[in-house]
Amino acid sequence: MTSILCFSRSRRTQVERVDDTTLKANCTMQDTLTDAFLEIQATLPDMEVTRVRSEVKRSPRPICLDQSTYLQKIIGMRIGAGMTEILKGTLEQGNVCAELVFMFEECCHGVILSLTRDVLAKAPSDEAGEHEFYSNMVRKNIRLYNRCAAFDAGSSLVAGLTPPE
Repeated sequence: MTSILCFSRSRRTQVERVDDTTLKANCTMQDTLTDAFLEIQATLPDMEVTRVRSEVKRSPRPICLDQSTYLQKIIGMRIGAGMTEILKGTLEQGNVCAELVFMFEECCHGVILSLTRDVLAKAPSDEAGEHEFYSNMVRKNIRLYNRCAAFDAGSSLVAGLTPPE
């Protein structure tokens, strides 16, 4: 019988409020080849990253197995507009685990979405009003585009929007 390749991935991002001025976000990614965890801590209201911790138990890329000290370079970075470019500039100088960078970005986006929760609760209850509310919200804050299933490229909520580069 022919051998069939199998690949599966599970990724989870969680954000919790530690106290009035601190948020903690973590991302776990497990797939056929990788088992990784990344956690950040950020202060409010400026959303400055104050702590980064990672653990990679399994990876096909040896560079990913010891990135804990390398990731300390992102302490002090602020979560918000322009963070992707700042992150590229900060970590570009050496070999970096792309999966951990992705997970860091996921944590940051989770923080942004968690702070948007109160705005989301103000959505009208009727379907047409809700659709218009969410569409306008993404238009006003394009960083929300493609950050969750509701604002994914194929969603009617973001129809007609040009994706950010």
